[in-house]
Amino acid sequence: MKTLRLMLVIGTALAVPVAVCQGEPQSHGQSGGEIGLFWPDQIKWGDGPPSLPAGAKLAVLEGDPAKEGPFVMRLRLPDGYRIPPHVHPKAERITVISGTFNVGMGNKFDLKAGRALVAGTFGTWPAGMKHFVWASGDTVIQLHGTGPWEIKYLNPADDPRGGKE
Repeated sequence: MKTLRLMLVIGTALAVPVAVCQGEPQSHGQSGGEIGLFWPDQIKWGDGPPSLPAGAKLAVLEGDPAKEGPFVMRLRLPDGYRIPPHVHPKAERITVISGTFNVGMGNKFDLKAGRALVAGTFGTWPAGMKHFVWASGDTVIQLHGTGPWEIKYLNPADDPRGGKE
């Protein structure tokens, strides 16, 4: 009975459209009382947020990454996709769903300095940690944390928003 109540509470707290996507939000909102279950072939993907280099796809599964509070989102990254050195103002937590997600620490992008996180790997690093990432093969990661989710590039020239945050 406790498990059913917990599932109902989780279901009622699930996603509203996310502002971070811009344009047509790709969110999985539920009406009151429904359980939130997301089969891979039914996840709605949209373009990644403007704060990431072009090519990423985004699906918000719970919450709103642009607002205060918990969220869960997935990013689908094509082979070779790179995010230059950056930081986040809050801790980052990722789970690799498929492919290989590579992460390196520091303020310079260096393929030799990275570590390969294969499917099933969980990783977390603290707020303010200087890091860079890239995908080997088509890769899906799940990020979860407390919003708002933000990214600040160490080199402003790397920011795809053209200095507009």
